[in-house]
Amino acid sequence: MYTVRAASRRVKLSSISGRSITAASKTKTVTNEESFSKVVPYLAVAGLTLGLSSTQLIERDEKTECSIFGGSNVEDAIKETEDKFSTYWPRNIMILFGPPGAGKGTHGPKIENMLGIPQLSTGDMLRAAVSAQTEVGKKAQAVMKAGGLVSDEIVVGIIRDRITEEDCKFGFILDGFPRTLVQAKALDAMLADEGACVTKVIELQVPDQVLEERICGRWIHKKSGRSYHIKFAPPKSMKLNADGQLAVESMVDDETGEELMQRADDTSSALVKRLSGYHLETVPILSHYQGHGVVKEVNANQGMDSVWSEVLGSLSRK
Repeated sequence: MYTVRAASRRVKLSSISGRSITAASKTKTVTNEESFSKVVPYLAVAGLTLGLSSTQLIERDEKTECSIFGGSNVEDAIKETEDKFSTYWPRNIMILFGPPGAGKGTHGPKIENMLGIPQLSTGDMLRAAVSAQTEVGKKAQAVMKAGGLVSDEIVVGIIRDRITEEDCKFGFILDGFPRTLVQAKALDAMLADEGACVTKVIELQVPDQVLEERICGRWIHKKSGRSYHIKFAPPKSMKLNADGQLAVESMVDDETGEELMQRADDTSSALVKRLSGYHLETVPILSHYQGHGVVKEVNANQGMDSVWSEVLGSLSRK
C-alpha cells in the first residue's frame, strides 16, 4: 500500500513541475484527490495480482496518475481504468476455508475492503435470490417449502447469477461454498463456462483443541451481530458467581444493555460434529485445488496482526 500512499501524496503537492498552483488548480487538486480514491482498489489489487515490487508499482502509479488526473475529463479516465482492469487483469476469485472459529469472519472483511471485492455467503445469496424471486430463487423456495435440501445445482445457479452483478466485476470471495468435492467441481465447471477459474484458496489453520476454547466462549448480540468472548473480549458487565462460574444474567451488550446469547452450535458437543464434517469434506477440496497451485496455508493460531500479515502474503501471486 506504500505505492498508493505515495501516489496520493503526489496528488496533494502544492507545486507541480515548478508551476505555482492557482486557486482554480487547488480546487482541481481536491477533486483529483477524491477521484484518486476511486482507483485505490485497482492499484492495491495490481500489486497482489501482478506480483510487482513497490518500485515497479510506483512507476506505474506515475503513469496512472498522469492518465487519470492530467486529462480534462476525470470520470472518463476512471472509467477507462476500470475497463482495462476488468478486461486485461485476472479476476480475483477466492475461496476462504477454515474450521469454525478460525477467523474467517475477521479476516474476510479485511480482504474485501482492501481489494474492493465482495465476500459472498451462500446463505445470504440464497435469501436474496428468494426475495428477488429470480428464476433460480423460485426453484430454491419451492424446495425449501417442501422441506427438502437445496441442490448443488440450484446453489451454483444462484452463485452464477450473483457474480454477474457490478460489484463482482473484478472478483469475489466465497465463504461457506464449496463444502464438498462435488460442489468444488460444479463450481469449477460453472466458472469455466464464464472463462474464469478459482485464483486463490486461503486455508486458515487452527488446532481443534484451540477452537473449542474460541467457540464455546463466544456470545453475540443478536440484533447487531456484535461478538464477545468470555476470555478474549468479555462485555463490561460480565461477572462470576460465588463458585467462580459465569453469571449468565450478567452477559449483556455494552452498547444497548440487551441480553447476549450463544449460538445453538457453539457448544462442545456441536463443535465435535462440525469439526468432523469440516475435516472429512474440506481436505479433499484442498487437495483438489492444490493441484492447481492456488492453495495458501495461513497459521491462524497466533496474534491477529500476525495472522493478517500471513494473509497478506498469501494474496500475492508471485
